[in-house]
Amino acid sequence: MTDSPGCSVAVIGGGPAGLMAAEVLAAGGATVTIYERMPSLGRKLLLAGRGGLNLTHSEHFECFLPRYGAAEQRLRPALEVLSPEAVRAWCEALGQPTFVGSSGRVFPVAMKASPLLRGWLARLARAGVEFRTRRRWRGWDEDGRLMFTAPDKEEVVAADATVLALGGASWPRLGSTGDWVPLLAERGIAVAPLGPANCGFFVDWSETFRRFEGQPLKRIALTFGKTTVRGEALITAGGIEGGAVYALSGSLRDAIAADRGALLSIDLRPDVSLGDLAARLAKPRGKQSLSTFLRKAASLAPVEIGLLHESAPARLAEMGPMALAALAKAVPLRLTAAAPIETAISTAGGIAWVAVDDDLMLRSRPGVFVAGEMLDWEAPTGGYLLQGCLSTGALAGRGALQWLADNRRMRN
Repeated sequence: MTDSPGCSVAVIGGGPAGLMAAEVLAAGGATVTIYERMPSLGRKLLLAGRGGLNLTHSEHFECFLPRYGAAEQRLRPALEVLSPEAVRAWCEALGQPTFVGSSGRVFPVAMKASPLLRGWLARLARAGVEFRTRRRWRGWDEDGRLMFTAPDKEEVVAADATVLALGGASWPRLGSTGDWVPLLAERGIAVAPLGPANCGFFVDWSETFRRFEGQPLKRIALTFGKTTVRGEALITAGGIEGGAVYALSGSLRDAIAADRGALLSIDLRPDVSLGDLAARLAKPRGKQSLSTFLRKAASLAPVEIGLLHESAPARLAEMGPMALAALAKAVPLRLTAAAPIETAISTAGGIAWVAVDDDLMLRSRPGVFVAGEMLDWEAPTGGYLLQGCLSTGALAGRGALQWLADNRRMRN
């Protein structure tokens, strides 16, 4: 795949998927230009780095794959091209050693994205990759050339191959606006509607409970359907969000779309059995207030006690120990809607898998490849999102090199 030196490839989108595609292409001898609509590259990567930059996850590959749900088998080739172990090696080659956290997540030791991004962009520049920022892609002209809106002018670019890595539609202020959807849909390319993933949800809180805005629910377990997830959540003015919520967001979002609501169950004390909790709550309360008793007997925080009041079918003081324990072990919470896509961590939906071949090339546009969140997949937080973007970028880059090489051999 290195017998196509000098072939020009346009990579549209300067996020992780686009940058990885550019790296693979440049290593294969292609002349690469990255076009980015924002003034600088990797803005969403830098935002992710504020939380420590969770690169990937250390779990066994066959356990890793199912995290991608329905897209598992379509993403397998990409994850085999650039595996979690390969991502760690790639990061360390950029001078950023990694470590595995207690949860199995992988982070750079620096716990920041900026040193990694600086090193990455410098290496791409040394490989001859050109960066053109403030370029908004507007599709193709009648001759198949790429059209861009640049500052104070319009540009038309002819490229031997193209990699589209424009992201989804979450955090649009960082550049992922989803405005590519009509550009592709009008050309007959199947695109599943974009929706929020790893998102929060709205709840019709009472005015009394709204005072707990910003309070965390720690060491809880959330159950929806047959799936239970342990972790934490955060009460917001309009609902609930957080890692445990994000892990269930896909099924919750789909249920709300189908039934106009979803009933989430919260176990406030997952490490205590129902019987043990009931026994604790059966002890004499004496002169303690109910809140003080619940705090001491069941180790419930004020926000958790407030949640019990919010969800109880009757006054808590009128409930017996077993009923109160049962409520604390399964607090029902009705979610009314998913938070808007612009506030979500990532995006569901995108270019349908039937529209691309095994190398992520658009079947209806030979020489045009797709990577990252533009494709129809989603994954929970925990390293799976960034890994998916990097891996699809690597596969798209490799596919473009192979296609260029095949075309050159056919011409010769």
